[in-house]
Amino acid sequence: MSALLSTHGLTAFYGDFQALFGIDFEIAPGEIVAIIGSNGAGKSTFLRAVTGLLKAPADAVRFDGKPIGGLPAYDIVAAGIAMVPEGRRLFPSLTVEENLLVGGYAGRAGPWNLGSVFALFPVLGERRRAPGTALSGGQQQMVAIGRALMANPKLLICDELSLGLAPIVIKEIYDSMPRITGDGLTVIVVEQDVGTAQRVSQRLYCFQEGKVSLAGRSSDLTHERISHAYFGV
Repeated sequence: MSALLSTHGLTAFYGDFQALFGIDFEIAPGEIVAIIGSNGAGKSTFLRAVTGLLKAPADAVRFDGKPIGGLPAYDIVAAGIAMVPEGRRLFPSLTVEENLLVGGYAGRAGPWNLGSVFALFPVLGERRRAPGTALSGGQQQMVAIGRALMANPKLLICDELSLGLAPIVIKEIYDSMPRITGDGLTVIVVEQDVGTAQRVSQRLYCFQEGKVSLAGRSSDLTHERISHAYFGV
């Protein structure tokens, strides 16, 4: 099966500082793939390059058979990629419902609308008129996920969903993943929690110092191999 998203020798820079060194990555339609790595390993930079927030060579990033490297972020959303950003980044002046509606701005057709998001996360329907930032951290994360789903993407990218949340809330959010992927949605999960990353994904990449230090089927990778790839020791 051909990849939905792939990168080939992807490099990325912040001015003169090189942050990514030849990243080869691919994800097939319907897969859940996890990316792990310590702070500064290049995970967020990789996402920024894929989603148009950081300049990338056109052919270094391909989506649905087309080169998208260097395209503006709004064109990449329109093509079918949506991201749940680290830290949620809700609009503080908007209600829960208004934050969700922002996600549908691209006008892509698909199964996700206010009704289906509220069915996925009923508490958001109950709090739909509340300011987005008046919710708990876990509920805000649900809004951020719902906002991305409202774009009806082919590929959903989740950046550090568990950051700053209690374990019971993390479990609740990840327990919703089968319903999110039920229509064949493809998902990239970026996680610092290695156990969670392995549990929810079919395949896993480990980044270290801007390079891929390990890749394989999540169920096949041992703790020792992951530790070596993660820490370099």
